[in-house]
Amino acid sequence: MQCIDKQAEQLVKRVLRLMGNRFEISVVADNEAWANSCIDKAILEISRIEKLLTTFSEDSVTNAINRQAGIAPVKVEKEVFQLIQRSLRISTLTQGAFDITYGSMDKRFWNFDPQMKSLPDAATAKKMVHLINYRNVLLNVRNSTVMLKEKGMRIGFGGIGKGYAAEAAKQVLKEAGIKSGIVNAAGDLTVWGMQPDGNPWTIGIANPETANQPFSYLTLSDIAVATSGNYEKHVWIDGIKYSHTINPKTGLPITGIKSVTVISPNAEISDALTTPVMVMGTKVGLSLMNQLQHVGCIIIDDNNVMHTTNNISIT
Repeated sequence: MQCIDKQAEQLVKRVLRLMGNRFEISVVADNEAWANSCIDKAILEISRIEKLLTTFSEDSVTNAINRQAGIAPVKVEKEVFQLIQRSLRISTLTQGAFDITYGSMDKRFWNFDPQMKSLPDAATAKKMVHLINYRNVLLNVRNSTVMLKEKGMRIGFGGIGKGYAAEAAKQVLKEAGIKSGIVNAAGDLTVWGMQPDGNPWTIGIANPETANQPFSYLTLSDIAVATSGNYEKHVWIDGIKYSHTINPKTGLPITGIKSVTVISPNAEISDALTTPVMVMGTKVGLSLMNQLQHVGCIIIDDNNVMHTTNNISIT
């Protein structure tokens, strides 16, 4: 019998643009060609989800639901129905700080470019978000239908879609036989297994002042991490830095927090919880996160002070 030497395990990586964001898929394998074929399967899965959930294609299920707002229910696939169910549960948990009907917002005032010199008054801002209300997403479990109660309402999965896609891609890779890897969807990432040297993965927490330089590091395995921050898009008005994240209750951009990182067993959950923590603020956000099992949170406030849930150890 001929003896064939087994190749050393290595990290095989692919970087590409999907869902309008930078995706980086890395897997540990001893066969580069096989690893790339597995990555191809993960990319197909992400592309499938993108086509399903996008608002940039008229034939997506999201736009089908939006077109029928205030008119009629839309029958959807079980996968989409369950994603909406989970989204509404997070809305309930966060008292509306997370809301997939954010697409209903009138965005005329929110360009967040250098020409933006003032905020709308409180009454105008409130009017712009009057259609945002997760309670007006009507689900029929028996018929698997979704209906938006009011005309003009729109849903979108921008606050949960990347995490959902990252988690789905991980499952495809694991089913294909990949025992270790990372799927990074523009900072929403899920990791499993170990590095080629046998050590856990080291994840950098983005510095809100210089997003390409880590603020701190976490050593992790079999976990998901998501970060949301105002370093990506913001505006200064009268010396105050306003995030592109809008409070769905007031219609005004949030202040006080530079970034939120959520660690949980699932990328979808981590993704969905970052924005509501920013909306709720440091004290209320951390209080909620401390009540959730297997969930950790790191907040960096406007004064560069780090706040963490009780279960976080930073190095």
